[in-house]
Amino acid sequence: MLNLDRLRTLNAVARHGSVSGAADGLHVTTSAVSQQLAKLERETGQQLLAKNGRGVRLTDAGRLLAEHASRILSQVELAQADLEAQRGQAVGELLLGAFPTAARGLFPAALAELRDAHPQLRARLEEMEPDEAVPRVVRGDIDVAVVLDWYNKPLPMPDGLAKAPILDDPADVALPAGHPLADRAELDLEDLADDEWVSWPRGEFCHDWLMLTLRGKGIEPRISHMAEEHHTQLALVAAGLGVVVAPRLGRGPVPDGVRVVPVRHTMCRHVYAVWRADADRRPSIRAAVDALRTAGEAVGGRTG
Repeated sequence: MLNLDRLRTLNAVARHGSVSGAADGLHVTTSAVSQQLAKLERETGQQLLAKNGRGVRLTDAGRLLAEHASRILSQVELAQADLEAQRGQAVGELLLGAFPTAARGLFPAALAELRDAHPQLRARLEEMEPDEAVPRVVRGDIDVAVVLDWYNKPLPMPDGLAKAPILDDPADVALPAGHPLADRAELDLEDLADDEWVSWPRGEFCHDWLMLTLRGKGIEPRISHMAEEHHTQLALVAAGLGVVVAPRLGRGPVPDGVRVVPVRHTMCRHVYAVWRADADRRPSIRAAVDALRTAGEAVGGRTG
């Protein structure tokens, strides 16, 4: 009889491409992964891994068993979802991921609601960017991710995931208080063609969106500073070091020395939850999505 935990370990190696990646995804040591795989090789009587330079690769037998493991684990997920659905209660552990402003703007209220309404459910949050969160949902490392795309740049979404809208989040432009346009009721991005910009770090989804959007307006942006956290971006703006796009979700009070001006043609982030379709019937996932939508409504977001 093949051991389910060992199949899960082999599946993780196949998905992550390395023993260390599998260990990180499973939250165990590399030694524990190696031990599980050695036991699985003894169970099957087959060599499942072979050395490949400084790493490892799956043998033909390893790839074959990993494909079966993926289907088996998906079936186990379905069975767990059906059992939870039959019981009709949100129970057990639920792992959630969210980008920072959603973690700050939505999750305190949502997690508190889940705790009060479903005391047997243990919901745990981890901050992560959408380009990390989506693969982790696909791999089964987390159960639900709150991610975003922009009105003019959708986030690529692989097959096998279900999704639900949480809210639409408008974005403004934050300017230094002494900026000539700081007292405007609204402005166009073209008005800032000659300004220096503060951006998200290069390679992040929101940085790529900013470049796409400004260039679509005929602006070749001068990026002076890059920072991941919105509060850091706003501190740089307060110091007069540039202008920045400032979404409203999780923004909180802006620092002294910053003025926030709406954009005439509204820029908006679409915030939504994603989870594996084979877990769609789990009451815990439905409870989490409902709590997130309630939190989104409370901060003034429009769903749908």
